[in-house]
Amino acid sequence: MSPMPHLAETDPDVFAAVQSELHRQQLDLELIASENYASRAVLEAAGSVLTNKYAEGLPKRRYYGGCQHVDVVENLARRRARQLFTPLDANRDAICDIGVNVQPHAGAQANAAVYLALIQPGDTIMGLALSHGGHLTHGSPVNSSGKLYRAVPYHVRETDGRIDMDEVRRVALAQRPRLIVCGASAYPRALDFAAFRAIADEVDAYLMADIAHIAGLVAGGTHANPFPHCHVVTTTTHKTLRGPRGGMIMAHRAHMKAINSAVFPGTQGGPLMHIIAAKAVAFHEAQQPAFRDYARAVVDNASAMADRLQERGLSLVSGGTDNHLMLIDLSDQPISGKDAETLLGRAGITVNKNTVPGERRGPMVTSGIRVGTPAMTTRGMGLDQARLVADLIASVLLAPGDEETVETTRQRIHDLCREYPIYADFPGSILGGRV
Repeated sequence: MSPMPHLAETDPDVFAAVQSELHRQQLDLELIASENYASRAVLEAAGSVLTNKYAEGLPKRRYYGGCQHVDVVENLARRRARQLFTPLDANRDAICDIGVNVQPHAGAQANAAVYLALIQPGDTIMGLALSHGGHLTHGSPVNSSGKLYRAVPYHVRETDGRIDMDEVRRVALAQRPRLIVCGASAYPRALDFAAFRAIADEVDAYLMADIAHIAGLVAGGTHANPFPHCHVVTTTTHKTLRGPRGGMIMAHRAHMKAINSAVFPGTQGGPLMHIIAAKAVAFHEAQQPAFRDYARAVVDNASAMADRLQERGLSLVSGGTDNHLMLIDLSDQPISGKDAETLLGRAGITVNKNTVPGERRGPMVTSGIRVGTPAMTTRGMGLDQARLVADLIASVLLAPGDEETVETTRQRIHDLCREYPIYADFPGSILGGRV
């Protein structure tokens, strides 16, 4: 029986592409730091009849009738997110008073809504430079955040690859930003939210944490919580959080009215209620004790992989990792990040090219690759497998012209993925096992 009998009959072309992607995910090793495998329950919620429902507005304040059931779903998502991300106060008897908006379609929309709510066009924002591990939405000139606002960057030190907090303070004092972003898309070290807040207070700026990459680590207790230091926190709901693709905003209550209005009608129309349901499911999964074990394993696997890569002679930005990702610096290697991505892809290992501090090859070629452990950890792989994968990566990258190594690696990766299967209960699966 087909896993999607109606799609297979109605549109065999799309069906074939979906099946091919399932098989790619099952047989290739996913090491892109921003990707993961959602559970069967999350996938079912995302594919539910809630996709049919318009629900502009907020629960109990909708612009459409018939929202009584989607209101339940959205309130579940908001309550569960608040429970996940709001730490207890000093007396350990109450949680920080924050509000949650689960409607942003993605992290980019969440960030755009925060800017719209808290600052004015032309105001100054500060974020980590894109080439040093920041994100497009933190002030890149090709993004609306760099077009609508005056963006000034801060950087990591090229000597050790860590955010230069002295520079952050110097830039903040000189430029007087209205909003400072602490967060990254390719930064392998822990973020010091308290230090950022001290600087923000000194220049009377809002502090926004973009925890899209580390949300699951925060929820699982392996990275510091941005609350109560940050005024606003944005995130995606996939990546380390292992939910559906989507975004979310959390903020102190005083800012929520403006933020809610900035999401709708400010930047979006109707929310995706099927995705909000899937977010609620993912938040419930992240509240379980097993998720804390998962978050710890993600970090431990990344540390083990980083250590072995360096033992094999590859350089890492900042010399290692505190979180779920590492940046392999190929500046001193004959192979570029772009070619490394292609070569490893042929060997069954999926990564992405990435710029490194002091980049000399340019953003479309790059001198680095970003590697992450969230997806392989979801498959059940541990420290031994992390070290093995590091050895396989090193063997391919250090002998880029050796086709036999590429072929041997692909076979070993496929065998490894068969040993740690995903979605095996899907009809049409080519593996056995579970997720």
